[in-house]
Amino acid sequence: MINFTMNDGRQIPALGFGVYLMTSAEVEEHLPQAIELGCRHIDTANAYFNEASVGNVVRSSGIPREEFFVTTKLFPQSYPYEQCKDDIDATLERLGVDYVDLLLFHQPYGEYVSGWKAMEEAVVAGKVRSIGLSNFPVRKIKQIMEVATIKPAALQVEVNPYWNQHALKAELAEIGLGDVILEGWYPFGHGDAKLLSEPVLGKIAEAHGKTTAQVILRWMLQEGVVTFPKTTNPQHMRDNFDVFDFELSDDEMAHVNALPQQAYYDVPEDAPDFVLVHNDYSKQA
Repeated sequence: MINFTMNDGRQIPALGFGVYLMTSAEVEEHLPQAIELGCRHIDTANAYFNEASVGNVVRSSGIPREEFFVTTKLFPQSYPYEQCKDDIDATLERLGVDYVDLLLFHQPYGEYVSGWKAMEEAVVAGKVRSIGLSNFPVRKIKQIMEVATIKPAALQVEVNPYWNQHALKAELAEIGLGDVILEGWYPFGHGDAKLLSEPVLGKIAEAHGKTTAQVILRWMLQEGVVTFPKTTNPQHMRDNFDVFDFELSDDEMAHVNALPQQAYYDVPEDAPDFVLVHNDYSKQA
């Protein structure tokens, strides 16, 4: 496994396992498979409604808690300062852990500025090791930076060969966050057949005896981007963790980065309806 160093000095595994859209039963079945393959980084969220199952798998694995890197996220209903303090405790209780390794604000809406203080207090209290953001544009990150005493250590956004986020990296550097770790969702374009059959990627895959998906993951590692592909297919899972025995050349990296750029998903400026729903996260199977 490759680890990256965040701006708070902590190490984060560069490749993990995502449980987005997985039922609790699927987590209980497939997360142990990923752990058996060597995965120690797990990415979940309040809004995935499977934190309890993630915690169950971690505890029953027989592997010490400190060997895992557990990321979870708070939804906007949790951002107001007092609510944020309570909901961090509730998150720890659902996961059945004393701390989480990385806690993110999941969506860029609501009272994220006031909530950031509660995130920082959770770090000081030892409930959270590192804090960051997900899907936040630079304009809103700047609002947080104006009050922050602890900088975001990670920013989770869409990253794939069709959306390499080089422009975002440049913008982050301009506001003093050039050292933030990017975490990429949609590494395969949400299973986009066009991306997975991209001739540039296919040629590189053939040269290395790898799949196109493996080339994408290797490209992300060499870009310094953390990712956590979600799959319930055992062979795909094995392939995803078999990307440490080859390396893309500078020319190959340049060819990937020269692909036309277009995001699969534009984060709306205003909160979509699904963000405004008040969820009861205690109701988990």
